[in-house]
Amino acid sequence: MSDYNYKAVNRDMGKAIHHYDMIAPDDRILVAVSGGKDSLTLLWMLSERLLRIPVDYRLYAVYIDPGFKGGFAEKLQQWALSQGWDLRIEYTNNGPFAHSDANLENPCFLCARMRRKRIFEVADELGCCKIALGHHKDDIIETLFINMCYTGVMSTMRPSQEMFGGRFRIIRPLAYVDEDRIRRFAADTGLPGFSNPCPSADSSKRGEIKSIVTGLTRGKKKIKDNIFRSMSHINMDYMLKQQNPPG
Repeated sequence: MSDYNYKAVNRDMGKAIHHYDMIAPDDRILVAVSGGKDSLTLLWMLSERLLRIPVDYRLYAVYIDPGFKGGFAEKLQQWALSQGWDLRIEYTNNGPFAHSDANLENPCFLCARMRRKRIFEVADELGCCKIALGHHKDDIIETLFINMCYTGVMSTMRPSQEMFGGRFRIIRPLAYVDEDRIRRFAADTGLPGFSNPCPSADSSKRGEIKSIVTGLTRGKKKIKDNIFRSMSHINMDYMLKQQNPPG
């Protein structure tokens, strides 16, 4: 494993955790695992962190299986067990239902909403007050562009956000970590890669926006860093007056 990539991910993750006071002693944290490099990196780093810091917390890894044919739940669980992690699998029919004629909404939106609902239910069952998601810096930037382009609102994911009146708290410890850094770390560490069986995986709005943002920032890290930094440096004196939505 490259010590350089590990140190870079650990440094930026530590900054986010400290900046947003994400983790406290005796926290019970549900780690939402998707099978992708981001959530597996998050689980790996949070587990490794327990071995070297004075703060004790408990992790509960959970994977919500969307129910598509060709899924990888069993393989993911076997790999997790080989690493010493007890991964809980929640089997659902969310994916096929969201893509069926019975659904009149955007399939990705509905599937994500049902997945999130089940995560909150499992967190409540396990007594977890915090839910850790694997979103990184690129996800936060892309969400800003998605919301501007498709909803006309400047907003994005917050690294730490209370939900349901403070009953739960969503945390994103990788919020300051670049996706490319996570990709390199995952390769160095030998984290597995699982193919997404979702039929909409290659045609989502996020995929379209990712291509646009990649083209804008390719080879220009300063531009990406400035976009990210701008979300916490908003000069309201030079923004438009709020308008009523079109009637």
